[in-house]
Amino acid sequence: MEGAWNRTEIWVNEFILLGLSTDQQTQTGLFVLFGATYLLTLLGNGLIILLIWLDSRLHSPMYFFLCNLSVVDIFYTTSGVPQMLAHFLMEKKTISYTRCATQLFFSLALGGIEFLLLAAMAYDRYVAVCDPLQYVMVMHRGMYVSLAIVSWLIGLVNSAVETAVTVTLPTCGRNVLNHVACETLALVRMACVDITINQIIILISSVIVLLVPCCLVSLSYAHIVAAILRIRSTEGRRKAFGTCTSHLTVVSMSYGMALFTYMQPRSSASAEQDKMVVLFYAVVTPMLNPLIYSLRNKDMKAALRKVIGRSSA
Repeated sequence: MEGAWNRTEIWVNEFILLGLSTDQQTQTGLFVLFGATYLLTLLGNGLIILLIWLDSRLHSPMYFFLCNLSVVDIFYTTSGVPQMLAHFLMEKKTISYTRCATQLFFSLALGGIEFLLLAAMAYDRYVAVCDPLQYVMVMHRGMYVSLAIVSWLIGLVNSAVETAVTVTLPTCGRNVLNHVACETLALVRMACVDITINQIIILISSVIVLLVPCCLVSLSYAHIVAAILRIRSTEGRRKAFGTCTSHLTVVSMSYGMALFTYMQPRSSASAEQDKMVVLFYAVVTPMLNPLIYSLRNKDMKAALRKVIGRSSA
């Protein structure tokens, strides 16, 4: 009987999210802004998937990874933004324990998958620039499909472990979450037990899905830059850099803030900083990715003109 009483005191059925603001006018403005951004994200990433599927010229490893990245971005933003939009219109912002755990799992999984896919894309660019004669042999269908599958599997397994050890932390009845969504660091801060194991797991997870891929990307681009600088013609160097700039822009955005947040000492992290990171990855990055890849990519623009021409004919 005593054990049952303790369980009632420790575990909660729902969490209250404090969100970004309590001012109704501010929340209305954020609803419009985030709603428009969400629609642009769905439209932009959906268009990339459609163009790659319809245009046979885009059936290559680079665009296969880009298609995977767009799928991840759609699911990532959908895992959190619709709930945020609903909460902007609600006075009491609650989320059930089950929904919280589900949201945490998908956000961690999709975030990790994106970092790993970016590393796979960097390897693809490395082979294309540094060993172009062997590109077709190295980046065959079995290779790039395997890289994508491994990225998804590692992301899902990593998320399952981190979610399991996070959502089972007792909060001693506390259920007010100072965040816009169910996020690892916010949930860990509410725990009323020792969190050393959780901090170790968060660090290991960050190394696996963030630090190691970042190092691989950096190594790939070090070789790429060295190879490009050896090209004698200015036009050749410009073309080689052009094939990598879009990916490098996305990599810089994605890895930069994540490394700053998850690899720093826990004592220096803040709830407001965590909110900004979640908003950046759930709202800003998924919207910018299709713009970066489409505006700087001649093949994507050509595919779009072809589809528009076909539909107007």
